[in-house]
Amino acid sequence: MSSRSAPSSDGRPIARGVAPTAAHALRDEVLAADLADRLSYDLRTQHLALDLAVSGCVAHVTGTVPSGEDRERVRTAVRSVNGIRAAWDLVAVEGAGALAVADIGCGTTKQVPWALGVDNVAQPGVDVVTNVDDGLPFETASLDHVFAVHVLEHVRDMVAVMAELHRVLRPSGLLHVLCPHWQHVNAAADPTHVRAIDVLTFRWFCQPARRDVRPWRPRAVGASGDTVYADLQPLGDGGAQRRELARWFA
Repeated sequence: MSSRSAPSSDGRPIARGVAPTAAHALRDEVLAADLADRLSYDLRTQHLALDLAVSGCVAHVTGTVPSGEDRERVRTAVRSVNGIRAAWDLVAVEGAGALAVADIGCGTTKQVPWALGVDNVAQPGVDVVTNVDDGLPFETASLDHVFAVHVLEHVRDMVAVMAELHRVLRPSGLLHVLCPHWQHVNAAADPTHVRAIDVLTFRWFCQPARRDVRPWRPRAVGASGDTVYADLQPLGDGGAQRRELARWFA
């Protein structure tokens, strides 16, 4: 199991007299070490061959594990490390084939270079040109991961878009969301933003008030001073467990 850190570019000072980029790099280095320790000292995960990195308090985990149960243990363990705000854990299961990953609203920068880039403008890196508000051209339960990084604040109907994301993800799939926090200037500075987003926005989707809204399981939901982070897994009927709602939203 190997770990490494990459400097964050979120621009927030951590300590007086320390350049933000250096402080953030040190923070991510500490988190990467904590993450490696967490997985190495757990008898259930120490044998797994995983590559670990942390950037901007987001854990990046790749590798292949023997079973879905092993993947679930990794997902839970990674998100239990204090200071990790989200986990982009592209962990495949042996014999299940390659991961299917899409990045909606990717522009020219995909979070994973080999992901299917989806955007409403044809440009380098975009593999599928479509308006997310009009639906996604993917089969039901066909994707393992979807990235929606600074996208949901732009869509006309977030409920409809979340329903489409729920549809295209496999039951074991994950949606990875980053949005500007409504209290930060970035949320208001861009006139193309059409809604304010808070951590509790995602509680609504995990415990929807409408019967026609399919629920999500919160795997990790939180916020920094400028960003809301959410890792969500599609659920069947019934909504998330009370203990998970309490863990992430209380």
